[in-house]
Amino acid sequence: MGGHDGKIKFDGATPVFLVSDIASTMHWYAAHLGFNVQGVPESPPHTFGFLRKDDVEIFLQQLDGYRRPDLYDKREGGVWSVYLQVEGVRELFDALSQMPDVTMLEPLCHQPYGQTEFVIRDPNGYALVFAQRD
Repeated sequence: MGGHDGKIKFDGATPVFLVSDIASTMHWYAAHLGFNVQGVPESPPHTFGFLRKDDVEIFLQQLDGYRRPDLYDKREGGVWSVYLQVEGVRELFDALSQMPDVTMLEPLCHQPYGQTEFVIRDPNGYALVFAQRD
């Protein structure tokens, strides 16, 4: 960027999911994936939510009646919402595979770009990819 001589540094990115019910979304992420959650305001109905686990953050925004369009099958390989680098991808896959209310979109698979990954759908229709470098 002209004239800034390295003074600007991007330091991260946080996905923001639009959902119709922040409280139930926070409950699902805490129960199934072990996220720490915080709603704003503190008591429902929330207008904003924070999901945090280790070095990962996801924000939630409230929109009553929102339904995310199902676009996953619109392209080969799926339409992803967030790509999460994890350690222990096989163990996570095994655990989530045993949960009856987790929708598995893609099984655990080694990819030619050096990742082992799988894909689930959260209750709002977001496709979550969990991956570990080989």
